[in-house]
Formats: sequence, structure tokens, C-alpha cells
Amino acid sequence: MKINSNTVIVGDKVILVPYKSIHVERYHQWMQSEEIRDLTASDLLTLEEEYENQDSWYTDPKKCTFIILDKSKIKADEYDNIKERSIEAMIGDINIFYNDFEDEGTAELEIMIAESSCRRKGMGREAIDIMMYYAMTSLSHLTKMFIVKIGESNQASIELFKRIGFQQRGQVNVFKEVNLILEINQPLIDKFTIQLNNNLLFKSWDQI
Repeated sequence: MKINSNTVIVGDKVILVPYKSIHVERYHQWMQSEEIRDLTASDLLTLEEEYENQDSWYTDPKKCTFIILDKSKIKADEYDNIKERSIEAMIGDINIFYNDFEDEGTAELEIMIAESSCRRKGMGREAIDIMMYYAMTSLSHLTKMFIVKIGESNQASIELFKRIGFQQRGQVNVFKEVNLILEINQPLIDKFTIQLNNNLLFKSWDQI
């Protein structure tokens, strides 16, 4: 999605940057892991195919993707140099997909923390919160409800989204996935605004 192609969001633990071609090789290395491919329901692609994916995600008006960086690997005085440090600080990605198969305004949220050393440290949760806030404010014209589709065996992720406020819709589907939804309303927007607005720093990728 071009709308976020110049957006950098600095949080307490993570920094979200747009998925650029400089990130593709590291992303491709992650996807060599069978475990990660299973967790993300992804196919094994060639490096050339990953570059094609990155370009298609950039132009796709229905997919908004950020790379997640470990903020601790970038010093405060280097925020204007995030671009150069972003590859070594990469820990995963997060995206929203507006799926034609869902009701209009439904944003399917996906997250991957590829670096195992960065799991269970609150980084994934903060990335989710920031992405949801971004969708509810900058993409409010597209976003009316969130949905996540999680393998029934991934109880940690299911419990995480339930703590955020998501509720299960229906039973486990034929793909052995649990669907969790969260409808957007003004109290939810106000809650995230109070929680995040003063703690986030927005920067321009072209200016870092």
C-alpha cells in the first residue's frame, strides 16, 4: 500500500518502517524456516519471487505492511539514521489485508515475530497496538472491524488477541483456524488514542 510507504512509527519497544526492497534479503532468510512458513501459512519462494512480492505489496491498495524493528538496537540519537540500521534491527513484520472475501471494512491483521529471541518481550503486542491505532486513524476510511485467523494449536496468539479484546466468531473452520474479531467504535478509538498518541513518534522514511 502506497499510503504507508513513507511512514515510520517509533514506539517504546519497536519501530515500524515500510517494507522496502532493502529488507527483502533478510525477510527471505526468515522464510527458509519451515516453522515460520507453517506458522504464517506461507510457501517457500525464491529470492526473485520475494522481491516481486515486496513490490506487489507496495502497489496493492488492499495490503498495508510494516517491518518491525527492535528499538533497542537503534540508539535515540540515531533515529534520523533508522534507514541504515533497519536491516540489522529487523525482527518481523505486521500487515493488514482488506480481503474481498470478508465484509467491506474488515481488516485482517497478521503478525510475525521471526526472531525467536524477541518473542514474549511485549514487542509483538506493541506492534499490534500501533498497527491497530494506525488503521483506526490513518486508514479509518477503510477500517470498520479487525479480524485475525489463527491456527487452533497456537494458543499463545489466541490468548494474546483475546486480551486485547478480540472475541471468537464461530467454531474452528476447515483450515483448523480460529477466527477472532474486534469491532471498531469510538470508545475503542479513544482508548488507543489515550494509550498511544503521546507515546508515538511519527517520522518520514524519506527524511531518515
